[in-house]
Amino acid sequence: MKRILLCTDGSPYSRTGYEYAAWLANHMSASIEVLYVTDLRKSGLTTTGDLSGSIGIDSYKQLLDKLVKLEHEKAKINHQRAKIILQEAGEFLAAQGVGYVKLTHRTGFLVDSFHELEERADLIMLGKRGETASFATEHLGANLERIVRSSHKPCLVTSRTFQPIKRLLLAYDGGNSCQKALEFLVDLPAFKGLEIHLLTVAKHHGEESALENLKMAETKVREAGFEPICQMLSGDPEQVMTSYVEEHDINFLIMGAYGHSRIRHLVIGSTTAQVLRSCHIPILLFR
Repeated sequence: MKRILLCTDGSPYSRTGYEYAAWLANHMSASIEVLYVTDLRKSGLTTTGDLSGSIGIDSYKQLLDKLVKLEHEKAKINHQRAKIILQEAGEFLAAQGVGYVKLTHRTGFLVDSFHELEERADLIMLGKRGETASFATEHLGANLERIVRSSHKPCLVTSRTFQPIKRLLLAYDGGNSCQKALEFLVDLPAFKGLEIHLLTVAKHHGEESALENLKMAETKVREAGFEPICQMLSGDPEQVMTSYVEEHDINFLIMGAYGHSRIRHLVIGSTTAQVLRSCHIPILLFR
């Protein structure tokens, strides 16, 4: 993994992402592209409809001129804000010793701009929540789920506060996305020397297929030079994983995302979304 695409909006969650991005980049000699997208809805011209018949043509023209000037000033402010946020990110990453940082500003919608840039990235990073984080506690950011669902690259969702990564948990169920996560874990030099936990959550206690999946993952991790701590537990996956993270002071979680029916997830939510809401650590997701 050599290229990280770091999405930012200048919020506290984004700034925590700078710390995790620097940690990963320095452990892997990776470059970072920082992306800030000025939302097109914040830059558009305010419309008033045709009020000339109500307030007179001259008054309407004066109002329209003022609105145009206001929107022009607003665009200048948005551009300056983007410049400041990107400069702050660049300076922080450089101070952390990251060798190469590219700053990218786009105007439009994050999801659209993101898809143009993800092709040249190996890992996508974004905060769990954005600019409105203080208004709706435990809600996920507006763009987060759309990006995680649509991206073809691993997505690292960062928490509000940074903590050193010492204990890592891989939630493993034998599915394709978890297999990708397992391969990523054993191949990444950044994780060498960490305390590695492997967790399989079975529907029923003692489920044979779940135990076989766990043993297979354990074998591969041991062959890569790790000494994993392995557990198979039963119960609700979201509750089991959240409790395990808290009880074992896990600093970093790797898991597959959206492994079952997409329609079901759209209707009643998913384990992925619930874990994102309830776990206050960075979560690396694979599709």
